[in-house]
Amino acid sequence: MSDDLADEVQRVAAGIAATRPDRLDYSEGSLAVIEEMLAEAAEYVDGMTEDLATDIAEQTGCYILEVGRRNHGGRYVWYEARNAPVLLVGEPEFRVAMLTWDKTRGRLSGDEADNIPFFYDGFAACVRSASPGDDALYV
Repeated sequence: MSDDLADEVQRVAAGIAATRPDRLDYSEGSLAVIEEMLAEAAEYVDGMTEDLATDIAEQTGCYILEVGRRNHGGRYVWYEARNAPVLLVGEPEFRVAMLTWDKTRGRLSGDEADNIPFFYDGFAACVRSASPGDDALYV
């Protein structure tokens, strides 16, 4: 794992967690709070600068990645094709990967189909039921 990348994802996630320390505790259940935050921000996204919208999507995406790492282990790598961090879990027996920035951008744009707890539940279920040789990517 790139220590710099891991440090950065964890630093950004901690910044978001500090905004609601009573509710953002890195548990899987805390992702409902991230969903609420993105749904609320989606109401104002048209008045945001592109940079602010990107920051919100990336920050909340880092929090989701860190929830995944704390609950399932794994390591971060940079995925050049999407210009985003990815969490890889289960290596070397299997690999389940999660990219979050596209999902948080979609939810921030108001797309309710990009529901964060639903997305994460699919990832977590795949990790829990993975068999040797499995290779899955959640985007």
